[in-house]
Amino acid sequence: MYINTGYLNHSYLDFKDKRRPLIVGSCGTYRLSGDPKMPTYRPKGRQDYQIIYIASGLGHFHFDKTENETIVPAGNMVLYRPKELQKYEYYGADKTEVYWIHFTGSDVKNLLRKYGFKDNWRVFPVGSSLEYEHIFKQIILELQRCQDDYEEMLALLLTRLLIVFKRELSREHILKNEYLDREMDYAVSYFNENYNKDISIEEYAESRGMSVSWFIRNFKKYTGMTPMQFIVSRRINNAQLLLEQTNYSINEIAKVVGYDNQLYFSRLFRKQKGFSPSQYRKRGIEAIK
Repeated sequence: MYINTGYLNHSYLDFKDKRRPLIVGSCGTYRLSGDPKMPTYRPKGRQDYQIIYIASGLGHFHFDKTENETIVPAGNMVLYRPKELQKYEYYGADKTEVYWIHFTGSDVKNLLRKYGFKDNWRVFPVGSSLEYEHIFKQIILELQRCQDDYEEMLALLLTRLLIVFKRELSREHILKNEYLDREMDYAVSYFNENYNKDISIEEYAESRGMSVSWFIRNFKKYTGMTPMQFIVSRRINNAQLLLEQTNYSINEIAKVVGYDNQLYFSRLFRKQKGFSPSQYRKRGIEAIK
């Protein structure tokens, strides 16, 4: 195991201090290889805040209750607030490497909100970056050397760390939104072009590398309808147009929009429009007269 740490005033005690907006209390890194397990258990938490950045491997965290377990992989950051249960383990078999920092101050809550750390989140996908590790190492060194104005330097370095975390969180959010918009646009176009074919929502989602539940949930957020509701809507709306503008029989129209069973088509049409296809066509003819 490799350990490197630094503590403010060389004290291992956690503390709460509101004399300044932001105060770094300690910082360090652990790197496990052959060690079987490194556990931490603080049932009443700590007085200060703690950030744990998983640089490699995995962390096993138990949020709220000891029996809960959340496995947090590399590229994520865990945030503990004061007095929260802290129970987590690192395993040598996972070859885990983590960086951690404890901090306090009069304006911590506002700073965390400012830099995008939502109050009800514990785990933040900040990605992997050597810049994070470089900042952590600088903070450790400042705590160890205690040069002039080092406490102010510690606050500046932690602020810098929060800012680069925020940038990555914002970038990930934008990328996810771009991906979501692109996929939903593609799905809408695909369903518009193939609405009269036998479409399996499960097969479509799988072909795009998405889980069915995720796709249905996000498609509904995007369009206001589930994928199947969207397809049925396209079929019925196009059937309505054909009833108004052509002399095709009801059976022919049903097949054109994707239904082999005329009776089933008529039931769906009535459910959507309030009239059967024949009643709808009759109303249109009477309106023209």
